[in-house]
Amino acid sequence: MNRIKVLIVDDSAVVRQVVAGVLGADPRIDVLGAAADPLLAIEYMRRQWPDVIVLDLEMPKMDGLTFLRKIMSERPTPVIICSTLTEAGARVTIDALAAGAVAIIQKPKLGLKSFLSAASDDLTSAVLCAARANVAVLAGRRPPAPAPPAAKLNADAVIAPGAPGALIQTTERVVAIGTSTGGTQALELVLAALPRTAPGIVVVQHMPEKFTAAFAERLNSVCRITVLEAAHNMRVLPGQALIAPGGKHMLMRRSGAQYVVDVVDGPLVNRHRPSVDVLFRSVAKCAGPNATGIIMTGMGDDGAAGLLEMRTAGARTIAQDEASCVVYGMPKEAVKRGGVQHTVALEAIARAIAAV
Repeated sequence: MNRIKVLIVDDSAVVRQVVAGVLGADPRIDVLGAAADPLLAIEYMRRQWPDVIVLDLEMPKMDGLTFLRKIMSERPTPVIICSTLTEAGARVTIDALAAGAVAIIQKPKLGLKSFLSAASDDLTSAVLCAARANVAVLAGRRPPAPAPPAAKLNADAVIAPGAPGALIQTTERVVAIGTSTGGTQALELVLAALPRTAPGIVVVQHMPEKFTAAFAERLNSVCRITVLEAAHNMRVLPGQALIAPGGKHMLMRRSGAQYVVDVVDGPLVNRHRPSVDVLFRSVAKCAGPNATGIIMTGMGDDGAAGLLEMRTAGARTIAQDEASCVVYGMPKEAVKRGGVQHTVALEAIARAIAAV
């Protein structure tokens, strides 16, 4: 098996040293080099092109976002963003994800060396996942105008299983979407294509705390529907999409004839918080046949069990097809478990939602 060739581009000598040490310790990874700025990185890349680039965004001579756009326009390559955990850092990171980056590694302002060492499993997993990403679909797609893993829990840790309760009659339709790696661009394409008359939408996109608020703001700026980061007790309304906050689980429930969301703490589920399985199970229980469940590009199996629960409860279920996924992991597992009724290309998902 060929080792994954990685180039690190960061103006911090500490980051370069620690990330190179962490990744170089894995026998599956070969660190080609570590550059202090994009111009030096270009020199490395002329000699040997990497399989994955770990990229800072705030650097001298050329900022990381400009460098990323140059790479994606000339030779699309999986890029992992090293971003400072601040509101300003979150906004520019969302721009980077929209430009084609496949993942985020958070960098605190203080305790950087100890943090990166503790997050070694996350760093390595991000690189291994990125190496399998189909960045060609990201490059050609232009939408309109955490701690080492604990034991893997399922949705039982947050919401008890069970059949839907007695439902007050309602014609209100809702759509639940779950996605991960590659989902930021995919969601932008889907939501930006929806009319203002679209049904209420609830979304889990695997993303760290603080980044989801900036993500929702970006989506809201390019969509005809309203897109918001969800807050506790917020109503699910037609013409609106609610994005689960990073670091919290989001559940949907009935309040009379209305749907509302609960934003709650809880353990990691399928090693994620928010978890797609938690959202999907809650939608299965409270909406049943009034719901449509959609699982999109992402690594792992979060959402596969929940989508099957939605289908069993009478919901319509859809998976993004392999050809249009950046990572065909979550949809593949959902199909394997029998939770998917229809598999469609990314470009067809907005039409499916509008037809609900």
